[in-house]
Amino acid sequence: MSKIVVTGGMGFIGSHTVVALINKGVEVIIIDNLINSTIETLDGIEAITSVRPAFYQIDMADAVELEKVFRAHSDIKAVIHFAALKAVGESSEKPILYYRNNLLSLISLIEVMQSNNVSNLVFSSSATVYGEPDTLPITEKNPTKRGMSPYGNTKKIGEEIIEDTVKTSNDFNAISLRYFNPIGAHESGKIGELPNGVPNNLMPFITQTAAGLRKELLVFGNDYHTPDGTAIRDYIHVVDLADAHVKTVQRLLNKKQNASFEVFNLGTGKGSSVLEVIHSFEKTSGYKIPYRIVERRKGDVEQMYASTTLANKELNWEAKLNLDDMTKSAWEWEMNARGIEN
Repeated sequence: MSKIVVTGGMGFIGSHTVVALINKGVEVIIIDNLINSTIETLDGIEAITSVRPAFYQIDMADAVELEKVFRAHSDIKAVIHFAALKAVGESSEKPILYYRNNLLSLISLIEVMQSNNVSNLVFSSSATVYGEPDTLPITEKNPTKRGMSPYGNTKKIGEEIIEDTVKTSNDFNAISLRYFNPIGAHESGKIGELPNGVPNNLMPFITQTAAGLRKELLVFGNDYHTPDGTAIRDYIHVVDLADAHVKTVQRLLNKKQNASFEVFNLGTGKGSSVLEVIHSFEKTSGYKIPYRIVERRKGDVEQMYASTTLANKELNWEAKLNLDDMTKSAWEWEMNARGIEN
């Protein structure tokens, strides 16, 4: 049985990946400071898997405490690094907070990994590293650009830090996974996305509007050069995304890489507009969502969707769940989390 550290493992994508790893017989160690998550997520993981993984509530930038965890578990084989602040809008208001948190935590992690001879890293990156794409669909050969927000820029710089580390180390291997737009929730309804405060992403804002927590949904722009005028994104079910992380770790541990540092896009390869997501949710939930068209939001990209050919081939992975699966599971999770009866 492999032993794997998952930083940010109590978060949305992290918790689903922890479940997927445990279901494959992996012993998981979660490190999370609970800034963007709650301790109750551990109960959800245990309810699904019948396993309560080891959990350490520490700040990733605290190298001393991080070192203690790695020394307590001498047989760690790999790390999946999710832990980061991720609100695009907040990052523009508090750039230093994001650079300090997201980059220092990564640097501390790499240093501790190297001092404890842990040589396999999976990095949670983002399609934001492509900026406004030059061509569609976006392949891994598309040029990366300075992030359109400090959050996005921390992902680009994070990849550069890892790539430079790999170049100077004979035995350090890393894979960066560039997510498009994860939504949905585990079919059990026991874990899902429950952001603190006002949601920054479309899906939780939709579910919270349906739940009565928000008066209406704002749709930013209907004058884009798209079929219905609203922005298009590549939405991927978080369960499919978690499965990709399991296969990525297996690639590292089985030494199947073609290079010491690799990158893969994770999406469905199909774009859906904001209105298409709303209509899918209305169909699967039976709720009508009140929404209002407002001006475009500064920094928003018109269209982003992935080419997943490389991940399909090299990771032997593909997204299986469709948009209706995503919106249906997201609403079932919201109802369960809020105690709403259907």
